[in-house]
Parts: sequence; C-alpha cells; structure tokens
Amino acid sequence: MTNIPQHLLNQLYNRNSLEYKDAHLFFSLKNRLIDAELTAIKYLSINNQSIDLNQIFLEIDTHEILAANSLSLNPPIPFPLKKVIRVCIQNYSLPDGKHTLDIGFEALPFGLLEISVEDYLQSERPQTTKIPRNAQDDYSPEIIQERQNFIENFAQTSFQHLKQFSFEPTLVQGNCEHFTGVAQIPLGFAGPLTVHGEHAQGEFLIPLATTEGTLVASYNRGIQLINLSGGVKCTVLDDLMQRAPVFEFDNARGARDFSRWLLNHQDQIAKEAEQTSSIIKLHSIDTYLSNNFVFPRFNFTTGDAAGQNMVGKATYESCHWIFEHYKEHPIRHFYLESNLATDKKASHINLMRTRGKRVVAECIVKKEILLDKMRVAPEQLFHHAQIANIASIIAGANNNGLHAANALTAIFIATGQDVANIAESSVGVLYTQLNPEGDLYVSITLPSLIVATYGGGTGLPTQKECLEIMGCYGQGKVFKFAEIVAGVVLAGEISLGAAISSSDWVSSHEQYGRNR
Repeated sequence: MTNIPQHLLNQLYNRNSLEYKDAHLFFSLKNRLIDAELTAIKYLSINNQSIDLNQIFLEIDTHEILAANSLSLNPPIPFPLKKVIRVCIQNYSLPDGKHTLDIGFEALPFGLLEISVEDYLQSERPQTTKIPRNAQDDYSPEIIQERQNFIENFAQTSFQHLKQFSFEPTLVQGNCEHFTGVAQIPLGFAGPLTVHGEHAQGEFLIPLATTEGTLVASYNRGIQLINLSGGVKCTVLDDLMQRAPVFEFDNARGARDFSRWLLNHQDQIAKEAEQTSSIIKLHSIDTYLSNNFVFPRFNFTTGDAAGQNMVGKATYESCHWIFEHYKEHPIRHFYLESNLATDKKASHINLMRTRGKRVVAECIVKKEILLDKMRVAPEQLFHHAQIANIASIIAGANNNGLHAANALTAIFIATGQDVANIAESSVGVLYTQLNPEGDLYVSITLPSLIVATYGGGTGLPTQKECLEIMGCYGQGKVFKFAEIVAGVVLAGEISLGAAISSSDWVSSHEQYGRNR
C-alpha cells in the first residue's frame, strides 16, 4: 500500500456526490494526486456492509460504462489528474442522512488505495440560483448571450459596454470562467524610458492601464528625469519561485531526521520534479523546523512563466516520490502548501531569499536637472529619504519604498500578469546617496518581482500587444521585461519623492487628477 497520508487519499472522494436516482446509488471519485491507471476495485462497503462487486459499475465517460469486476491490468483504465469517475451501485438504496463509505481500489503507480469517508445523502437538495454554464462549450456565443441576459434580469438593469470586445471568446479559456464580457480600463503610455540592462537595452514605451489621475503623467515625468540623467541601469540578481509544503511527524526528532533525509536526497527529488516540465529546474530545498513540523521550501526556476502552478505540480510529484521512499518515521499529515512560500503576501522571507525576480534599478540624477525640472535640490530629497526611513520603522513596514504598487498594477493589468502578485512584487528597498558632485544616486531593489512573458494572461490579445510594444512577448524575454519594469518603478519613486519634497504633490493632483 502507498505511504500517502489518509487525509490526502480521502480527497479522492468527491464530497456531496452521494445521490439516489432511478433505484441506483451514485457517488464520484476525482483524481487529485497524479496521472494514474485504474486496475481493480477491491472492495466497497457502506456503513460497514459489503457491497457485491457485481452491483458496481463505473461511468468512465458519458458513453463508457464498465462493470467493476471487469477491470484488470490488461488494459488498465486511464485515470489522469482531474479525471472524474462516477460510481453506480445498481438496485441499492439508502435513507437520507450521514453514511460511511470504505473503498479499496488498485491503481498504477500507487498500488492499493483505501478511502474511508463520510457523506450525506439528501434526496431533495435545495434549489439555488446559478449563473448559466455549458459544460461542453462554455465560451460559445449562445452561452455568453445567456449569461448576459441572466445578469441583466437578475440585476434588473441593462449594460452595453461590457458586452463589447474584439477577440474570440475561446481565447480566454484557461484565464476566465463564466466569461460574460470585458472590463475596459483606460490605457496610457509613458516614456520612452532609456534602459541600460543586461537584457533590456534601448528605449521602451511603457503601457500603463489605470483609472488613477496623474499616474501616467507622474511616471512620464520620472522617466524624463532619468533619461536626462543618462538612463537607468537595471540588473537581475536572482530568479526563484517557491512552493513550501509541510510534513507532520509524531515528534520533533522524527521531523529532524526527515529534514536531514531530504537534504541527502535532493538530487533524486530534483529528477522527479523536473520530469513535470521541460523548463522547470529545482535549484535548492531550504528546510525550516518547528515543533514536530518540517517546512521544506522548494526553490525552482521556471523560465519565462511566473510559475506558481508549475512549481505546485513539480513539488507534488516530488512529494509523491518522498512518500514512496521515506520509511524511517511515519508521516502523519501533509499539505502541499504551508503558507511559508507566502504566495501573494509580502513577507520578510521573500525580502531576504527572493521570490520571482530580484531586480535592482539605479540611476544618478543630475543636480541641475532636479533643480530645473522639479525645483528641488538633491540635498532636500536625500534628507527627506532619511526621515521616510524612520517613519517606515515606526510604522512597522517591511520595506521603505514609496509606491511601487502604482507602476506594477498598471503594467500588470496592461500586460496580463497575475495582478494579485502585486502584494509581494511591490515590496521595494529604496536607497539614496549624495555623490561628491552633488548629484543624487537613487536605487531600488525589488526582491520579489513576479512577472511573465509567456503563459497565463500574457497571450490574451491586448495584453500580448502591450508586451510586443516593449519587445517582451514570448520565451526568452522575461529578464528583459523585469529590467524594464524595475526601471519604471524607480522613475515613479524619483517623481513622487521630488513632488512631495518640492510641495508639488497636492497641486499636481488638483490640476490633473481630480474628476469631479
């Protein structure tokens, strides 16, 4: 039998799938492990009463029904990840209420899998209002029209603009469920920004999707200051994406021993992980111990994809190998994510260890340019930055950046990034220094910038166009894009810092940003 913890095995059973219909009892199983092949149903009991295997049939697909006692190794039944198999017990009834189901079946590559769950049978389920959906084709013009009509009727209102879009709805499959229309967001351009990177070299126009007045103007002003000072130098320092599972043991000694075993088997674990994708590579595993828990932090590189889903799959495959080969102490519980990766949350661990791309953008802003364009001296900005550092400490912030989230949100929306990653990507460590000539050196480190130029929402029509305008769409472009993004963030820090120091901040918003 496999070493997979029982609570994970029980997740193969689809909760609330127990139903009685046409004199038969039904429930369903869903593969939430890895691709597998079903070879035998060994037993099924309900409330500790065995069910005759001759009564059990499996609905593999809509038109394929197999008797449970006909399964064998020659050939096995494909049971890929996310596949649902409906189980039918013929001529069998149960009263409404809670029931215990025990199921044993064999599947490759696991061997015997045993499930023990409780589920409720409810003959008449309450009717709930649901948004229309077509299980066969949920992106056809007919189902989209049906959803639009449903929403108008439900909300007792009509809408015009969200129905208007210029691309085939099938293009959003995998990006948006219940597709009904589009949210149109104003798009402006700033720049061009002069970037001196290792991957981005030259001038780049910057697409910014926003509803905040003065945002595009502010970044355009910061870009002008950088360009007049010779451009921005950008460097990618590191590139890692994490998944951090947790393993629970009986005691701390078992956790310690397992942690040591992990470190001694990283090469084998990497081999399993890297079979899931042609581009993913396991860089390292950091282990953190507390109480009777082991928190391994799997660090991957993921090419031009942001990679959160990719590292989830790779880590799961690695953990399956771990379950099969670790025998020293029993693993009592396991969860694929413990929260130590701090996905979509700012954290000190990512500030120190990197999540996504760690990028630095730096520039020496000339004294005469600050005085001429912003009416502020470098000494004023430097002094203001020192005060802001004190305020950040008092506030308990984990970084001292000004407003990286403004640039990142606008660029993320325009280019199809996962906007929720703003939570960690917007962490910025700002540093200023006066040089002997009286100019101001300004740099910002983004330790957890999560961006992609391939996959996810980057291939959607308008988002792809925005990336193409910067020459950043497709494979082999993500470091270039990261450098450009970091440069834009620095432009915003300089612009806002100068505006506040010169007292232009409020007057600019009054002039350009009020929509009364």
